[in-house]
Amino acid sequence: MIIKNSKDIGHMVRNTRKDKKITQAQLAAAAGVGVRFIVDLESGKETIALNKALKVLTVLGLDTEVK
Repeated sequence: MIIKNSKDIGHMVRNTRKDKKITQAQLAAAAGVGVRFIVDLESGKETIALNKALKVLTVLGLDTEVK
């Protein structure tokens, strides 16, 4: 998937989390972030912390690549 904005990341995170059948609270705990962060990330908030977002992507098994 090509990510063009924060909403794209949010949709990808939400869809992947739901596919894996885990709750926002479970994902937050596994990534070491707060539930509020997951809510903001999934809603496409533009001012999220990149390091935390990368942790969430890693926990979900999503790879990141920049070209």
